[in-house]
Amino acid sequence: MTNTTPSKLQIIFHKIGVITYFIGLGLFLFALLAHIPSVTFLSDTTVMILNIAAVILSGYEVISEGLVDTVKQSIQSKRFRPNIHILMLLGAIGAIIIGDYGDAALLILIFAGAHFLEEYAESKSKKEITNLLKITPQNARLLRDDGSQEIVPVASLKIGDQVMVLNGDQIPTDGVISQGSAAINESMITGESIPKEKGEGDEVFGGSINGNSVFTMTVTKNSDETVLAKILKVVSEAQTNLTKTATFIKKFEPIYVTIIMLLAPLFYLFGYYVLGWTRVISANGMNLAFNRMIILFIGASPCALAVSDIPATLSALSLLARRGVLFKGGSSLALFADVEAVAFDKTGTLTEGKPTVTDVITPPGVSDEEAAEGKIFLVSMEQKSNHPLATAIVSHFSNIKTIDLEVEHKIGSGLRSIHNGNEYLLGKPALFNLPERCANRAKAMAVQGKTVVFIAKNGKPILLVALLDQAKCCAIDGLEYFRAQKICTVMITGDNELTAQAIGKQLGITRIYANVLPEQKLDVVQELKNEYGSVAMVGDGINDAPALVEATIGIAMGDSTDVAIDVADGVLVNNDFIKLALMHAISRKLKRIVMQNIVFALGVVLLLIALNFFVTLPMGLAVAIHEGSTILVILNGLRLLNFSKKHAIKRPRKNRKVKKIA
Repeated sequence: MTNTTPSKLQIIFHKIGVITYFIGLGLFLFALLAHIPSVTFLSDTTVMILNIAAVILSGYEVISEGLVDTVKQSIQSKRFRPNIHILMLLGAIGAIIIGDYGDAALLILIFAGAHFLEEYAESKSKKEITNLLKITPQNARLLRDDGSQEIVPVASLKIGDQVMVLNGDQIPTDGVISQGSAAINESMITGESIPKEKGEGDEVFGGSINGNSVFTMTVTKNSDETVLAKILKVVSEAQTNLTKTATFIKKFEPIYVTIIMLLAPLFYLFGYYVLGWTRVISANGMNLAFNRMIILFIGASPCALAVSDIPATLSALSLLARRGVLFKGGSSLALFADVEAVAFDKTGTLTEGKPTVTDVITPPGVSDEEAAEGKIFLVSMEQKSNHPLATAIVSHFSNIKTIDLEVEHKIGSGLRSIHNGNEYLLGKPALFNLPERCANRAKAMAVQGKTVVFIAKNGKPILLVALLDQAKCCAIDGLEYFRAQKICTVMITGDNELTAQAIGKQLGITRIYANVLPEQKLDVVQELKNEYGSVAMVGDGINDAPALVEATIGIAMGDSTDVAIDVADGVLVNNDFIKLALMHAISRKLKRIVMQNIVFALGVVLLLIALNFFVTLPMGLAVAIHEGSTILVILNGLRLLNFSKKHAIKRPRKNRKVKKIA
């Protein structure tokens, strides 16, 4: 198998091989029909010529490919490195020498047929991956300042450009809808087939398809920074990265073939002189020892072993790509099956990453007028901050009319402002001398995982606001799957212990690391590897990158930073934890199928070699058993393409809500 795009010459060569294969098949069937005793109408010589022609024509591609690859690899490595096709070629030549022309033709026909089936299986498995590479948008409808439109290449778009997207058009790049609304099909990006309704302010992805409306969007990313561009980069890497099993098999193949070629003459001599296989069994005078040596070439050929991994792995990668899950190669996917612990960054991974206001409380002894004043100064001061909590507060109180204030940012103490001789301080509870009842309320909220802030006027707290970064509903269901598989789930967060424990309890996390600085995440992953051996890390930020690299397998969320995606082994395009569970389930299924294939392939080889010592196997039967095993191995690998139909991970009900923390 080649992992690069075939050249035009290779495509022509393959088409010729397919045509000659069917011509050879026709000649073989004609010779077979013509040589039936009751209807014989061709001489033995003509039948011999037809069968030899069938060998040459049907084996045109596999024989030439085997010879060319043997010469090429031998020259590159500066030592003899035979292709596995050579064993089949020697078997066919031996059959012709014996005079079994029909068996020689049958051997090559079945072997070449299995080879074409392998190519079909690989091309079918690669289909979804290859299709992704063809969906890159080429042109965009740019809106000029004077209102005119111009069709321009997508690569020429700049951040801030206004682009019109007509109904049915492919969205050219990532951006935000500035005018209009649409039902957008994002299946090629997220794997979800149901179109999403989006309006002004909503994010849209390049490569997705607009429905039956027209909208205008503002470009927010350059063409090489879009979600689709990140996906395509991962896809390109996926086609060149084999599993450790496949890599080992490829390296071992020429060594194995060389050993068989060296053992074959010794096998002949041992059978002839020691075991007494001297009986002449063919019209050409060939003895039993020579016949069994030819059967050895056929039976010992590792054809089924060679295809035990790659078709199955490509099928798994194809299925995952269709579901919006991308791996950079089969080796990464195979590793996921053996993880004993999965570590998660909290913010943006297990939680939404966007705090929301959950409580607005007036402390005891504060009048309604003071509380209203507190809201005005709260929002006016937070407008001058770029902290995520400030963004959430300003968004929540969007209807509050603000005033212009001079705001001082005090590190570790929040925000401070002086207005009309009054001091307003905004910060965490520890900054204030709180009444017991108010302090207990703030502590109870902290235990629930909420972040509490107060605003005080001249030292008197006049308003309490609590915020919470809500856990993702899909995270709960995904974590349930891993617990069912007895895999340790770990949360790594910089939050304080109380908040971390509250979120961990809500999600059912097995182990929690709180108060972890960004640079300490790597140390946590190393500690987990020392304890569990194989560890996966799931994250989305720049500060997760070292931990993603250190983990046995790193998985980035689809909206992760470029650095996180670059270093990760896999990407969850639409941040769906159910897909993370599906990813692990498919990885385990792939491991079982590959092991089944290897055991079955080796079992057939050992069976044929053992039988060859004690029974005179008809060559046609040996060919049918051997090549039949290759076909069964390929078909077993292709079962992964339909994995989701029979083994789908159950999704949560659409109306399921995250359980509130008590």
